[in-house]
Order: sequence, then C-alpha cells, then structure tokens
Amino acid sequence: MRYLDYMPRPIARIKLEPVEHQSLQELSRSPTTSQLTALRARIIGSRAQGLSQETIARQEGVRRRIVSKWCKRFRKCGLDGLNDAKGRGRKSTLPEDQQARVLTLATQPPPGYTRWSVRGMAKATGLSVGSVHALWQANDIKPHLTRTFKLSKDKEFERKFWDVIGLYLDPPDKALVLCCDEKSQCQALERTQPGLPLGMGHIKTRTHDYIRHGTLTLFAALNYLDGKILSQTAPRHTHRQWLGFLKHLDQEAPAELTLHLIIDNYGTHKAPKVKSWVKWRNTKQQKQQGADRLVMHFTPTSSSWMNLVERFFRDLSEDALREGSFSHVRELETAIEEYLAQRNLAPKRYVWKKKGEEILAKIQRARTAMEKQRAKAL
Repeated sequence: MRYLDYMPRPIARIKLEPVEHQSLQELSRSPTTSQLTALRARIIGSRAQGLSQETIARQEGVRRRIVSKWCKRFRKCGLDGLNDAKGRGRKSTLPEDQQARVLTLATQPPPGYTRWSVRGMAKATGLSVGSVHALWQANDIKPHLTRTFKLSKDKEFERKFWDVIGLYLDPPDKALVLCCDEKSQCQALERTQPGLPLGMGHIKTRTHDYIRHGTLTLFAALNYLDGKILSQTAPRHTHRQWLGFLKHLDQEAPAELTLHLIIDNYGTHKAPKVKSWVKWRNTKQQKQQGADRLVMHFTPTSSSWMNLVERFFRDLSEDALREGSFSHVRELETAIEEYLAQRNLAPKRYVWKKKGEEILAKIQRARTAMEKQRAKAL
C-alpha cells in the first residue's frame, strides 16, 4: 500500500446558503446569543471561509476535536445542529409539586406587587434562587419583560391595511411613495455639567438633570423607493405648518409624478384648509397632466407601526438627539439638519418584507387571545 493512502484526507469545505450565512452572522454578533452558540457559529463561519480546523482551533482557543464535532453536526443537521440536544445535563431533583407551585405562582404576583422577582419567589417557596431561576428559564417565564401593543378598533382596518401595504409591496409607476409624519416636541435639552467622553476603560457620562430651552417640530417624508428624507422644521405644530410642509413636498418633487402620501389620522392632517388645498392642487394637476398630484393614504387608527417614517424617527433619536446637549433651539435644529444631510448622502432604505396575510393572521390571534382573557375576567 502506498504511503499516500495513510495520509488523512482533507475535510471538504462547508458551503453555506445566503440565508445560512446571514443567520450565522446574526448568531455570532447578537448580544442575546449564548457564548457557546456564538462560538459554534464562528467555527462554522470560519470553516466556510476555507480555514483549516487547526487554524480555527488556535483562533478560538479550543481543541481540534471540538471544531470537527460542530462541523459534522452542521453538515448533518444544519443550523439546528448548533443547539444542544434536549435532555442533556443534570436532571432536576425538585419534586414535581414544588416545580408546579413555582410555575403557577409566577403568573400570580404577590399582594401589592405587579410581578415576582427571582429572590422574592425563592423566599416565598423556600427554594434557592438558582432553582427558581432555572425553572423560569426552562419554561420561558420572564416576569421582568413587558411588550407593549395596541389592537386597532378601526372599522375599516383591513381596507386601509391593504391600501398601505400594497404601496410597499407593489409601488405604482410614475409615482413617489412618501411616508410622512411629524416628530413634535423635539426638546433642546442642555445638560447642567459637561460629561466625560468615551475612552479606553470607561464609558461616557452625562448628568441626570438638564435645562430645557424649548422645542421644535420636525416634518419628514421618507421616500420609500430610495430612502432619502425630505424635511422641514417649524416652531409649532398646527395645520398651517402641515400645509406648509405639503406645499414644500409639492415644490421639491418632480412635477410629472404623483405623490402617494402615507400618513396617520392626526387632526392636523384632516383639517378643512388642508383638504381644500389638496383638492385644489389635484384639480390643477388633472387639467395639466390628467392625474392627481397628491393621493392620501391614511393608516388605520392605532397603527402607526405601518408608517415606515416612524422607524427613521427612532434612528434620529438614537443617533443624533438622545445623547446630545443643546443650549438653544437653533443648535438642536442645526444638529438635525447635519444628521439629515449626512444620511441623505448614503440613504438607508427600509424595505417592507412581511406578508400581509401573516400580519393579519397574527392580529387575529391577538384578538382571539384578548377575547378569551376578557371571558375569563367575567
């Protein structure tokens, strides 16, 4: 037999689908992913790049057999193979009646409190903090977390829903889809003392108190097709300022295009003078171009999540406003203008991907759960 027959055969490189590659990146970078899962995701990602098992083992500080183990698991089971199999680890020694009591009490806060804490539950049941925490974790009980929600009571919810979603999923030709809204009460807050900047070994600081120098309102229109922002600031927030913003959009947008505006049901958007001007502008455009200039698409009540400009407002707050200190309203306005100018140089487009049927099904499940909860309360 030849000597080459005794040499170990190289293990084939792992080939990833685009979806798998993205999922591995999310697992390795997400702050909520466990350290073990993130390590396994990095191992698979490095192997897909062509690195040898020895190199990966040195980089991650593990043995070569660990790298080999998770590569084999991934080839066999895909992304599911990165999770530990159920039933592994030491079995619980707590009696079933004690476990059932902990799980039952978790949904019944003590008198005077809105929720249990781990230590409070441990003291009430006579168990250790670790045992209570393990039971909560194993049964996905998280009393410290709360999610906000609001189900729309709009009688025309489904019609308005498809009207807006249809613009996202199938934008019309020769038209602009603009998600419009106003961010009112943008506060010019000045911290009473300068904080320390971010540095090696310490985080940046800011004082808890501030001086409020005034507010302004930002009117913004997010172009769904390219992600650019058309904006205007005003000291107040009335139908006059909103009408002025509509006229600004009319001037800035190409004259031959129809503007489809996605807006909410705020009173200023439906003021008589606003409706009158929109009707006049459409009549004028009909005579010149044979089509309306402005088409209003109102989101259902209590459904501002459908307007993608709200996502931009969150980015604006996180990136430019929340950590800032402004000694004057004009300074705040300048900061907003600079942020928008930089963002429009490399605009970020928000793309609607969720299918309408899936959203409606989820809403229906929420309505059913709410009706059941009400029936129990009665």
